[in-house]
Amino acid sequence: MKRIAFLDYVRVFACFLVIIVHASENFYGAIGESDMAGPQSYLANEADRLWVSVYDGFSRMSVPLFMIVSAYLLVPMKKGQTSWTFYQKRFARILPPFFLFMILYSTLPLLWGQIDGDTSSKDLSRILLNFPTLAGHLWFMYPLISLYLFIPIISPWLDRATAKEERFFIGLFLLSTCIPYLNRWFGEVWGQCFWNEYHMLWYFSGYLGYLVLAHYIRVHLTWERSKRLTVGTLLMVVGAALTIYSFYAQATPGEILDTPVIEIGWAFCTINCVLLTTGTFLLFTCIKRTEAPRLVTEMSKLSYGIYLMHIFWLGLWVSVFKTALELPTVAAIPCIALSTFVCCLITAKLISFVPGSKWIIG
Repeated sequence: MKRIAFLDYVRVFACFLVIIVHASENFYGAIGESDMAGPQSYLANEADRLWVSVYDGFSRMSVPLFMIVSAYLLVPMKKGQTSWTFYQKRFARILPPFFLFMILYSTLPLLWGQIDGDTSSKDLSRILLNFPTLAGHLWFMYPLISLYLFIPIISPWLDRATAKEERFFIGLFLLSTCIPYLNRWFGEVWGQCFWNEYHMLWYFSGYLGYLVLAHYIRVHLTWERSKRLTVGTLLMVVGAALTIYSFYAQATPGEILDTPVIEIGWAFCTINCVLLTTGTFLLFTCIKRTEAPRLVTEMSKLSYGIYLMHIFWLGLWVSVFKTALELPTVAAIPCIALSTFVCCLITAKLISFVPGSKWIIG
């Protein structure tokens, strides 16, 4: 498949934003040595409140951008391709590295005392059920796998759907992204109750909406570059402002807070995050280069490996910039993220020289 230059830029950008998110978590929700946010959060001061809101809030488009890139490339399936051929090709690429890193996250931290033997054994025993204790970032793999499983099912519809029909689907998806706020303000809606979580728009909700949105942009959106720039900028700015403010308004410094409450606007399938993601992706589609610079292309190719391994490096740079150097939050978060990204890039590149490296880093 010929590379699409602007998608390489998107992959690198989204990969770096994922690391920004996890760097930010160390300033409001990390528990012990996990480098991940927990069920409760604590912001030490006003500076943490502001810069966590800005850096982490803006970066919440990272996961949806990855979903859109995958969908942009893969849906609908190629003519004549069977479901099983599709599954074999996609899963052969992502599953071996995924399971390898699950094993690594379940064992390597024993060497530096981050987990004990009981935790390691438990994590290893549950590999087929869920991600390890120290690999919370691997949650992303499960909805990605789900989308891959669904692509052969939705492809026939996308092949024949009109632009109007896809807009109808996207409209219902957008409405479904408002449900977290409706639940907060009005309680259970549209059939929700303690014995039924499947609300009226359940089957139009979730990451499937991003899949259809990506197909619509690729196939049906015929806007000129100037219009994409204008609309994309507007959507990105509005979405970013809402996403950042949603956290800032609730994150009171000096108090123990419930993470799901203050992160309500940071869920990836909320209306503000959809606006932020869509606007940003539209801006990237304005890149007209037929080839990205070699460095960008190389980083894009290694992005899966960078994502898989970045938690191993993140803790080191947190200890340097947050603990040892005690940089102010405004500088510490980007320094942690950039250092982690560079180390992961170098590590992934070195691994790529090993025969069979595709089974390690994709």
